[in-house]
This record gives sequence, structure tokens and C-alpha cells, in this order.
Amino acid sequence: MTVAIIGIGLIGGSLAITLKENGFAGHIIGIDASQENLDKAIRRRLIDVDLPLEEGVKKADLIILATPVDAMLTLLPQVLDLIEEQVIIDVGSTKAELLNAVDMHPKRGQYVATHPMAGTEFSGPEAAIPNLFDHKCAVLIDADRSAPEAVKLVRKMYESIPMTIVELDREAHDLHSAYVSHISHISSFALALTVLEKERDEGRIFELASGGFSSTVRLAKSSPNMWIPIFRQNRDHVLDVLDEHINQLARFRSLLIKKDFDTFYQLIAQANDIKRILR
Repeated sequence: MTVAIIGIGLIGGSLAITLKENGFAGHIIGIDASQENLDKAIRRRLIDVDLPLEEGVKKADLIILATPVDAMLTLLPQVLDLIEEQVIIDVGSTKAELLNAVDMHPKRGQYVATHPMAGTEFSGPEAAIPNLFDHKCAVLIDADRSAPEAVKLVRKMYESIPMTIVELDREAHDLHSAYVSHISHISSFALALTVLEKERDEGRIFELASGGFSSTVRLAKSSPNMWIPIFRQNRDHVLDVLDEHINQLARFRSLLIKKDFDTFYQLIAQANDIKRILR
């Protein structure tokens, strides 16, 4: 199996490591707008060779689109124009706008929309790591719009990692992603800005920072180049969950003003129920 990966960053690079190590891919082609990224990927042996887009796509059996989601809007139709019998997937965090853009493409059946739910706060080929996706969830979106043989190949790829596979339609995927991923990043960005603002007056505040603080703001290290396109494409769902998050923060603020610590206790106890879901 020859796999071409377009976008050799955290996700694309980590997939390259995994698919080569587990034997799914025998040869990996790297395609990237940045020659510097490709050179790093070659040095790290993430890829076997780097090629221009058209040549790389023509030589691949499976093409993985792993760029920021705004670039996918341009690249996916281009790649669909180039392929013959190959299969293409994307690994983006939003889907409705991307799928809407190619719904009527004559090669639509060769494309399978996917979202492997894994990542870190780091970016670039130097951030690629082994085992990033092990036992995580891979979502197939609108799989009934793709050719059965294409879906079969993509399932085989994710199962080889191994990942748990679920299927959703595009609207459900984008809504759920807003609740389980996108709001976490906005909250982390906001908390980091809050503490950085306070740190101007209290220069020693970070000396007191412990593991809890570090884990809470970890996502604030994430690249704006990746996240602004996600927020732009999933704006309506992110606004929905952000409104609810602001309501919850306002409840806590009101209880503190009223010194109603009994109700505060009850809300924290309710929040503890998340342990039932996140074991």
C-alpha cells in the first residue's frame, strides 16, 4: 500500500509513523506546501519521499488530507479531480462546509470523510509521535455517501492502528466536536489570557502554578493557524456551546456573590458525574 499524506504536521506525521510501523503502508509519500516541513519529515523518516501534489497523488493508493481545514476546501476538489481509482480521506475537525463543497463532485464516492479524535497542543512534523491514535475514536462522516470499497479500506486502516470506529452525519459530527473539543480550546485560550493579564500585576503568579493549572491551559499552546479555520467553519455550533458555557460560569459567579455554597457544592457534585463518562 502506497500512502500519500498531504500536510506533514502532528496528525499527518503521526499517522505516517503508525501506518509504517504496523505494516499497513509499505511506502509513504509526503506532500506539503512547506519544503522545510518535508525536509524535517525526511530527516525524521516520517516519509520515504516528498513529491509535488499531482505526482504524489498519481502514485498513491490512499491519499490522506491532513492540512488545516481552510486549505482542505481548496485541496479536496483538486485531489478529487486528479484521482482515478484511489481513495482519499481527510482528518479535519469540521465537516459540513467541506462536504457541502464536494457533494456533487463526480468522484465523490472515492472520498471518505473522517476525524480521528486525537491530538496534542503541538504542531509541525517535529510534533509527530508514535501511538497517538491507539485505542482512540475515529469518526466516519456520511459514510453512506462513499463507495462501499472505499469505506472498507478506510475501516481497515483505522482498525489496523487500532481505533474504535463510529459513524455520524455531518451536522451531528460538527455539533459533537464543538462540545467535546472546540469549547475546550476556547476555554483554555481564555483562561491563559486571564492569567497572563493578571500576571502583569503579580509577577510571581506562575511560580505557584502546579500540575492542575498546566493541564487546564495546555491547549492554549495550540496553533492559531489550525484553530481559527476550525472556529470559522464551525462558528454556529461553537457559539451554541459557548453560550451554554458562559451561562454555567455566570451561575458560579452568582452563587459566589450570594455566598450560596450549598448550591455551589451541589453543582460541583453534579459535575463529578463526568467521571462516569471519562473513566
